[in-house]
Formats: sequence, structure tokens, C-alpha cells
Amino acid sequence: MDLSEKSLNPNKRLKEDFVSNLTGSSMLEIATLLLIVPTLVLLRKWISFGSVRGLASTSTNIFSGQMNDRETSKCKDLWNSIVGLTKDFAIVILPVILVFTQVLAEWIYILAIILIIVLLICILSKRPSRPTLKSEIGQQNLSSSRMSILSYRVFMVVITCICILAVDFKIFPRRYAKTETYGTSLMDLGVGSFVVANSLVSKQARGIMFVCCQSPRKPSGALCRPTGSWRRRRYHYRYHHCCHRRRHLYHHRHRNWKVALQSVSPLVLLGAGRLIFTAGVEYQVHVGEYGVHWNFFFTLAAVSLLTSIIHIHPKYCGIFGMVILIAYQMSLKYGLSNFLLSSQRASDIISQNKEGFFSIFGYWGMYLIGVHLGYSIFFVNGASINTGSNQLTRKSVFILCIFFWSLTLILDRYVERVSRRMCNLAYVTLVLAQNFQVLSVFMLSEYISVQRPLLVEEVFNQNLLGSFLLANVLTGLVNLSIDTLSASSFAAVSILIGYMLFLTAAVSFAWFHNLKFKFW
Repeated sequence: MDLSEKSLNPNKRLKEDFVSNLTGSSMLEIATLLLIVPTLVLLRKWISFGSVRGLASTSTNIFSGQMNDRETSKCKDLWNSIVGLTKDFAIVILPVILVFTQVLAEWIYILAIILIIVLLICILSKRPSRPTLKSEIGQQNLSSSRMSILSYRVFMVVITCICILAVDFKIFPRRYAKTETYGTSLMDLGVGSFVVANSLVSKQARGIMFVCCQSPRKPSGALCRPTGSWRRRRYHYRYHHCCHRRRHLYHHRHRNWKVALQSVSPLVLLGAGRLIFTAGVEYQVHVGEYGVHWNFFFTLAAVSLLTSIIHIHPKYCGIFGMVILIAYQMSLKYGLSNFLLSSQRASDIISQNKEGFFSIFGYWGMYLIGVHLGYSIFFVNGASINTGSNQLTRKSVFILCIFFWSLTLILDRYVERVSRRMCNLAYVTLVLAQNFQVLSVFMLSEYISVQRPLLVEEVFNQNLLGSFLLANVLTGLVNLSIDTLSASSFAAVSILIGYMLFLTAAVSFAWFHNLKFKFW
């Protein structure tokens, strides 16, 4: 009793049991939940279309989250920003909170049908675009594909921020929390969606991974593009033919190692910081999720390090990723799954963190497939997204959504059930199916003549990583300040709304003052 009274988290064991031994929900329910979110966003865009907003002519970079400073200084108005953010929060974020809790959780199928019908009506009553000057066409038509990716990445983070706190309250349906071994749930898609979202717009997918040292034939920083015969392309790719001397190749390889370590060091520090914090304050940690010491940031760091060290052309990343996933699935089938699902752990570091360590192969294969799809669909031959390829891109995303859903159902039934804990092949295809489903819905924005993001999307996009880290800190503070298990339904919803209001206000403040949270 004395120890529990002095503990910073006296209900640690109860909270760990609260998120343990869960079996998840059906794939249909999770797909319906993730259908509601992009539909709400599109309806909000349709409502706001045509309204005078100072941000219509700004140029947003969906990869860096930055806007042109000269445009930003002219366009940001405090009162209009507050009004726009309030509307976005009330029409999009607030309903998402209610849907993801027991307030509206039992009504999601009816709500989804209603929203789809309303969206179809909006599409059929498509508003004509206002006439634009030729100089404005490039700004306005940032491409529905680009806007869809921005919306998809932003609301993936927003959903994650909501769920990581909501899961600690009883008002959050237990079937949405992470599964123990096999099964599907809303929160199971979190880390996989982060991996896919990063891979689709990564430097590898954009074709700028292979940067060569300065040479007489090409300016510094020029892309190393293969040309000529097959043998020449292979030589060019493997040995960086544009680097004319061996010492250039030597320095190039060492620079790759240096860049790789620099890119993963922030993630390693974040993972170590989380480990130290959770141990220091006795924060609840479900060991069966990643292991004793492992966490989400270490997984991202490992995937990033492997991708940086082992250079694979994005054209072949899909094949290489499938080879890794098939080999890993065969290992699971022939005994590795029994080891990973066993509660027994030896004293060595790998056995202590077996779930996190071995699932790296699954997430790495998932990342490589995402790189290939991003390169092939969104950045053809390394080029930027262009408006002319919108229709083809939309069809490709829709076809891939159907393909991955079909493959998931087959694998789940005949090979092995979906398991987030092991990141098996069925889980990888499920994550890809769900993410491409969300993307395909967002791509309907072109049919409602909307080709600019919501203000709340621009706000979060400027500091995606910063908003996620702040959400983690706020989640920890809430858990250490109150007993989430005994909170009433009204108190839980009020806390979640206040938490998202504070998070939105914080990232909005950073956006308004052009502050970008960046490690490197």
C-alpha cells in the first residue's frame, strides 16, 4: 500500500490489464470507420468551397509542410484563421471524436450510409469553378492527387492523436483497441499507417535517393539516372558511374552511412526518451505490444536505417519487399509465430523484445512496397505529381484498394489470420488496403471542385511530427493527473474534446508564427 501511494501511476497494473487480451473488431467495421473520416473532410471542403479565404493562393509543400513565406505573410489573418479552424474542428474533428467513442459507435453504419448519400448529392450538384487567370491555374490546381495525399497524411495523424488518449477511457470501445495476438482493430493500423504514409512520399519514392557527388558531366546534386543498355544501367546503378574515381565512390558510401545515421538519430533519441520516461514514472506499458524495451520509434528508426543502408531502386522495391514478406511469412508459418506469441522470455535483449525486433521485417517489406507504389503511381519516373495524371492515379489507387482487400481476405482465411503483433503478410495487406481506401475517397475531391486543403490540414501539415509528439506528452500528463478508468462518459468526452482543442490551438499558434518543429 505504501508503495502504491508513493507511485506516480498507482493504477499501472489495472491500466495494463485494461488494454490486454483484446480480440478486436471486424474488418467491415474498421473499414466503415475509416470511410466516415474522409467523407466528413470532403463534405467540409464542399461547404467551404467558394468562400473567400485568404489561403486560396498559397503554395503548400505536402512533404516539408512549409508554405511560401511571402504568400504566408500576406494571407494569414488572425480572426479569419480562428473562424476557419473553429468550423473545421466542429464539422470534422468533433464528429470523429464522437464516432470513435461510444457516443456514436453503435451508429456508424447508418451514419456512413447517410454521409455517402450526402456526398453523392454534392458530387452530382458540382459547383462550377470560378474563372482563373492562367497564372493562377498552377497554384489552384495543386492536383487532387497532391491534396489527397496531404489530407490522408494529416488525418492519419489526427486519428492517431485522438486514439492514443481515448483508449485509456472506458468510453472508447474495447474492440477498437489493439489486439493481443490475432484480429483487426482500429488502433492496430496506427504504426502500419505511419510506415505507409512515409513511404508513399519518401525521397526514394520521389526518385531523389541516389544523389551523386560532383562531377564534370553533371552539376552537384544531379540525379543519378540509368541510361543505355541493361548492362550499362546495372553498372551505372550499382557503382554510381557518374562518380569517375574510386575515391569518389568511397566517400559516397561513407556519406551514405553518415546520412543514414543522422536521419535515424532523432527517432532513436525519441525512442530512448520514451523508454526512460515510461520507466521513470512507472507509466503503463503493454509488453506484448513491442516487447520490454522496444517502442514505436525504434521500429521507425530500424526501417529507416535498413532502407538507407541497402539501396534499392524504387522500381524494384516492390519485388524486393514481397520477397522479404514471403520469406518472413514462411518463417512465421514454420515455428517463428509460436516463439513470438509465447509469454516466455529469456534474458537476452532479442528475446526480451522479440515482437519489436522480428516485426521489423514485416514493416520493412511494407515500406518497400509503399516506396514502389509511390514511385509508380504518384511520382512517375521521379517526377512531381502533375494534374494531367489525376485520372490515371485515381483509377490506380481504386484498383489497388480492391486488390489489397481481396488479398487480405484470402490470406486471413487460408494462410494466417491478421496479426499486428507479428506484422505478418495479412496485416501488411490489410494496412495497404485500408490506407488506399482512405486515399481513394479523398481523391473524390476533384468531383466537387475542391483543390485546396482545409485550414486545419495546413496547420497540422506544417508540424506533423511535432503535433504527434505533443499529443504523446499530453496523453502522458492526462494519465498521470487523473484516473482515466473511473472517469464518467461525460468527463471522458469533455477531456478528449479539450485535449484536441488544446492540440489544435498549439499547432495553429506554431503555424501562424511560421514555427516548424524539426530535428534535422
